[in-house]
Amino acid sequence: MEKVEVKDAKGKLGVLIVGVGGAVASTFITGTLSVRKGIGIPIGSLTQLATIRLGKRYENRFPKIKDVVPLAGLEDLIFGGWDIFDENVYEAAKHAEVLKKEDIDIVKDELEAIKPMPAVFDQNFVKRLHGTHVKKEASRWELIELLREDIRRFKAANGCERVVVMWAASTEVYIPQSKEHDSLAAFEKALKEDNKEAVSPSMCYAYAAIAEGCPFIMGAPNLCVDIPAMWEFADKNKVAISGKDYKTGQTMLKTVLAPMLKTRMLGLEGWFSTNILGNRDGEVLDDPGSFKTKEVSKLSVINTILQTETYPELYGNIYHKVRINYYPPRKDNKEGWDNIDIIGWMGYPMQLKIDFLCRDSILAAPLCLDLVLFSDLAQRCGFYGIQSWLSFYFKSPMHAPDRVPEHDLFIQHTILKNTLRKIIGEPTLDYLD
Repeated sequence: MEKVEVKDAKGKLGVLIVGVGGAVASTFITGTLSVRKGIGIPIGSLTQLATIRLGKRYENRFPKIKDVVPLAGLEDLIFGGWDIFDENVYEAAKHAEVLKKEDIDIVKDELEAIKPMPAVFDQNFVKRLHGTHVKKEASRWELIELLREDIRRFKAANGCERVVVMWAASTEVYIPQSKEHDSLAAFEKALKEDNKEAVSPSMCYAYAAIAEGCPFIMGAPNLCVDIPAMWEFADKNKVAISGKDYKTGQTMLKTVLAPMLKTRMLGLEGWFSTNILGNRDGEVLDDPGSFKTKEVSKLSVINTILQTETYPELYGNIYHKVRINYYPPRKDNKEGWDNIDIIGWMGYPMQLKIDFLCRDSILAAPLCLDLVLFSDLAQRCGFYGIQSWLSFYFKSPMHAPDRVPEHDLFIQHTILKNTLRKIIGEPTLDYLD
């Protein structure tokens, strides 16, 4: 198989994070800095720990991904970003209370040096937060120009060869796709007319990143980079984009359990999911508008995996309910309960009940690392537009209008590894050997 032409991962790779002072970003940065000091293990990261089978089974070749795929090294990562609060990342990590102080203190000096740039903020899109470290009121077009200047300044000041931009900020309120999003021309017209209803803050970051040739990763369920206007812009500028909404706790379980039901042709009558969560994320999702955005993301998974229209006798009448409850004492330690009513032989009912006590940012941090490294790889490979091979990492995998999204975690995993095999010139696997 012909090997993909990959540009060298030379020089520094800038990682600019929207919401750099949040729990996810501060946990991701702290952990990555600790790992590159030789302290701790990057548990959860495919790029750092996973192996990849090459060739036939009898060849017994299972190298680590990082040893055969030309990824940027952790030593080359330079972190920065924007936040609506002015705490440096050391202060932010302590405030988030995800990690123990002794774990944060290991890289205290490096964390203190990461100070956020003022953020683009609109109270109408995140009603429960009140940002104090924000760019002065300006039109959407002017804000994009300021963000582009930030990217260029960061890149120059830190001697970065390349930059990846990642959204790890709060979930914005739900907005439907509208005519302003249908083409690049319509979107740029909305920007210049300062249409604040159709253009969210996250869209400003995505547009600025693509304009600067930086891969953009959407880690929340906001309507943002998943619109025709952004696809057109990414194709025009030959920039890799991916999203949306990091697949961490409850939805990760759904992408494992729903394929199990379908594979065994077991029926499903109902699926009730509820969560309790504190921290800034829980507070934001306590607002009905932001919860609506998250709910749409979570609800899409089951119907797509189960192909409800194809199997009406098994999945034609599913009752699917999702709830998220803000509970401050739990902080970042989320708990998700699932009650799943399934149907077996002769129509007899059975149940699955799951209680997942997880740590949201601990699960998200390794995804962030992998997405940064794989997005940079995609850009160096000349892959642009929607990176569907990264669907493994998202609740609502972005896809072209003429494609059905793939939600099955194991199929996503196979697609990801086969893409890596293609990049390094190895045969893809069909597992028939």
